[in-house]
Amino acid sequence: MLRLRSVAVNISKLTSSPSTSKRVSTLRRLCPQTSCGSSLSVEVSCKQQRYMSSGPKRARAENMTVKKIGTHNGTFHCDEVLACFFLRQLPEYSNAEIVRTRDSAVLAECDIVVDVGGEFDPKRHRYDHHQRTFVETFHSLCPQKPWVTKLSSAGLVYLHFGRRLLAQLTQKKEDDRQLEALYDKLYENFVEEVDAVDNGISQCDGEARYAVSTTLSARVGHLNPRWNSKSQDTEEGFRKALKMVGDEFLDRLDYYKTAWLPARAVVEEAVKERHQVDPSGEIVLFSQGGCPWKEHLFALEKDLQVETPIKFVLYPDQNGQWRVQCVPAGLNTFQNRLSLLEDWRGVRDEALSELSGIKGCIFVHAGGFIGGNKTQEGALEMARRTLQAAAQSPANGNS
Repeated sequence: MLRLRSVAVNISKLTSSPSTSKRVSTLRRLCPQTSCGSSLSVEVSCKQQRYMSSGPKRARAENMTVKKIGTHNGTFHCDEVLACFFLRQLPEYSNAEIVRTRDSAVLAECDIVVDVGGEFDPKRHRYDHHQRTFVETFHSLCPQKPWVTKLSSAGLVYLHFGRRLLAQLTQKKEDDRQLEALYDKLYENFVEEVDAVDNGISQCDGEARYAVSTTLSARVGHLNPRWNSKSQDTEEGFRKALKMVGDEFLDRLDYYKTAWLPARAVVEEAVKERHQVDPSGEIVLFSQGGCPWKEHLFALEKDLQVETPIKFVLYPDQNGQWRVQCVPAGLNTFQNRLSLLEDWRGVRDEALSELSGIKGCIFVHAGGFIGGNKTQEGALEMARRTLQAAAQSPANGNS
């Protein structure tokens, strides 16, 4: 700053000198690419280029304008905290100052504004959702996407910048199919919840059976000052919330990238080889347990045009024993396409082996959705017997 003040003083002296116009003319010839409307900018720029080998980098750093992300002050919420975190992952906002205010004049000077200002205008980078006329959802703005939860500032920023954000964090290209899968997954399993909570949208109709008070939005809320605290300063809490939501988002992204996405290849191979497990094609086998298979299985049945729905999944547990698990009727239901035989449910060990006529049985859950056997062959036989019984009596075992 001292150097710039010194230069400014020198320039003010130069402007009163008769030789100023001559110098500017000379500088135009030396720096034809530079606008010479200001003798200050030209004199400094060209002298540094000619005589100071390390000067241009310092000059650019000192004169670089810091971008500003505007959001409201006072009590903070998960949606604008998450929106600010998203923006700071992008190169153009990585060093941005977060300006927390409701002063419209101050917000007008911000490069981007989230969750305040009463305006949604992506062209001007204004992303508020509180105005009465705002009814946008992911589906309304991107009809190819299914989600109809009203967007908060988190969802708005994610919708407009999410692919770039993920490309930056994963080093994948924006048109990569895997990146698109991550984009969808993280909205559905992370951001949509924040949108819904901020907009007061319940998960279900009617009164909930119990309260959930440990959501990300709730934990962000707990970082605000208590109503009777002597200090009502929210800045420290906002910074803590920014770190917390960021760490949690990055953790989920890492899981989906390194564990959930690779699982798709495992499930796809199992689906393609299902007829080698059983001629019916209704049983798939994973050589390793713990694979998150349900979402991938439903998607792959559509992609691979599986005509007969898959009923059972076999996999080893952590003790080296085998599980037979029923495929649910849908992702968000406890109903199964076909449950294990009703007579087996709640029976264990030798009693179950004697009842079923299958060696090595360990258990069948009372709900009929999962069972265990000491061997792969035994678990496979439990699934086969259930299929045979269903073929003889289609209503048998369904739940």
